[in-house]
Amino acid sequence: MYSDKKKAIKSQYRTPEKTLFTWALLGGSIGSIAGMQKFRHKTRHTTFRIGMPLIFIVEGYLFFEYVLPLLL
Repeated sequence: MYSDKKKAIKSQYRTPEKTLFTWALLGGSIGSIAGMQKFRHKTRHTTFRIGMPLIFIVEGYLFFEYVLPLLL
């Protein structure tokens, strides 16, 4: 989020939204949410405001349902 925000300010080539969502799906949703808040980036986009927390909830569910029982 920081890198894309800097590029946005400088009117440079941006990181595609698809890439930002891919990183979130690969386990970076909590970092994406934190980055959105800290750098005030993509906070007005409905897809990010709803999508990132939704990905985080699904990742949490999958962790507690499938990963945690394997560790116990």
